Amino acid sequence: MYEEYWKLKLKPFENTPDPKFFYNSPQHEEGLTRMLYVIKEGKGAGLLTGVYGCGKTLLSRALMRELELDIYKVAIITNPRLDDIEMLRMITHSLGTDVLPTRKADVLIALEKMLINNLADGKKTIVVVDEAHVIEDRNIFEEIRLLLNFQQDDKFLLSLILIGQPELKEKVEAIKQLNQRMAMRFHLEALSANETSKYINHRLRIAGAEKQVFLPDAISVVQERSGGIPRKINQICDSALLMGYGKGVDTIDSSIVKETIKSLSL
Repeated sequence: MYEEYWKLKLKPFENTPDPKFFYNSPQHEEGLTRMLYVIKEGKGAGLLTGVYGCGKTLLSRALMRELELDIYKVAIITNPRLDDIEMLRMITHSLGTDVLPTRKADVLIALEKMLINNLADGKKTIVVVDEAHVIEDRNIFEEIRLLLNFQQDDKFLLSLILIGQPELKEKVEAIKQLNQRMAMRFHLEALSANETSKYINHRLRIAGAEKQVFLPDAISVVQERSGGIPRKINQICDSALLMGYGKGVDTIDSSIVKETIKSLSL
């Protein structure tokens, strides 16, 4: 709606996990590097946590972009509110099986065959469970842990990445056997004031902006009210661009952002 007015090719602040907008802050780069290490070095399992809206899902999509997908077979589970058998069936389906068994034992047999075949084909298998903090059933965590028992000689047949909000760390630590399997742990914090400024300008640049759109005083207000949480930054900035378009201004200043925040009841 406002893209032509601001001379943009895309909307820069959509709250969708589009990896082309991934802002590689120092902490996001470290989180990405650690996950890649777990996968490429066959370390078994890794844990990524962060507060709501801090960019965990987008980081997982950036991870997929970094991988050579002709070498890796990836299952991404985005809604883990499943029972243990459903979780295993979903993982098996995501890895490419068309016909799924119904009995748990048969699902496990099918999954193991897939993992062995992937290894024989020179492919590595990855399972990413996003929003894993919503898992309430301890049995599901147990089934996830048992996936790491699929091994051949000194190699894990798959790499497991669990992603979720801070409470996921407590849930994993409460299960001793799963906790001991975590070769990597990383927690994403909110963006600093400097990172927020770079984040906003990065997304605008990717969207095609050729001039400064948000003035420094506007960015300061965005940082203060968003707390450096990317999802909130996106919400404020998107609405500010719309309001600026409606008012016919050339740039977004602090008064526009403050009025936007008031209209959003933030």
